[in-house]
Amino acid sequence: MPTAPIDDIQLHYEVHGQGDPLMLVAGLASDSQSWQPILDELSSHRSVIVFDNRGVGRTPPSGTDMTIRLMADDCIALARHLGLSSFSLLGHSMGGYIAQDCAARYPQFIDRLILAGTATRTSNRNIALFSDWTTCLETGMDPEIWFRNIFFWVFAPRFFENEAAVKEAIQFELEYPYPIDPSTFRKQVEAIAAFNGGETASIAAPTLVIAGKEDLLMPPEEGLKLARIIPGAAFRTIEHAAHSLFTENPKDFAAAVLDFLSKGK
Repeated sequence: MPTAPIDDIQLHYEVHGQGDPLMLVAGLASDSQSWQPILDELSSHRSVIVFDNRGVGRTPPSGTDMTIRLMADDCIALARHLGLSSFSLLGHSMGGYIAQDCAARYPQFIDRLILAGTATRTSNRNIALFSDWTTCLETGMDPEIWFRNIFFWVFAPRFFENEAAVKEAIQFELEYPYPIDPSTFRKQVEAIAAFNGGETASIAAPTLVIAGKEDLLMPPEEGLKLARIIPGAAFRTIEHAAHSLFTENPKDFAAAVLDFLSKGK
């Protein structure tokens, strides 16, 4: 798989499909593989670029502190490596923070912006919650219990009615060959806590904000607030989905993305 030399790291990335470029930016502890539920559909219409944020998946960690700004710079460096003068950008959760920063500071690169399951800043509750997750990971909590507790926050209640699906999801996480290192998890949590969306109101790219109707971490009202801050931004919710909205309802999520990207073309 290809890598891009960016400052002090080798950034792992993949390109799927052909057409206008669309870059996807993953959230906390997630990597390029998190997009699998929608990758085939999106890449049948676009050239889809997925990558592993620094320290996650197959991108090794660096010795520097991790910030949203630094990870946004990585996105633009990857675009330059690929020879892209402009592209559409989709960010989920923490990836939504990264996408906001990209669009605010590098407007010349961003054709269209999609922000999913994200907000203008992280609530004090979520900062405390993510800090607790970090402590539990660092102190050696049973991984099965750790993942299950995260699932309580990112999936809708109906997910837990299917015990086989829950067991399968946990087993996938336990056997995943590229688990996140606790030190990187802490750095990502600290980056999330420090982000305040101070430049978000300056975003000029056509923007769509998407929220899972049952999202507990980033509720729809947070997404609506974000949409109202960005000039001209559209807002929509995805039914039957919580924070992991493109995993729980990939069909409607992909349709919303492709419909927005096709407008004005």
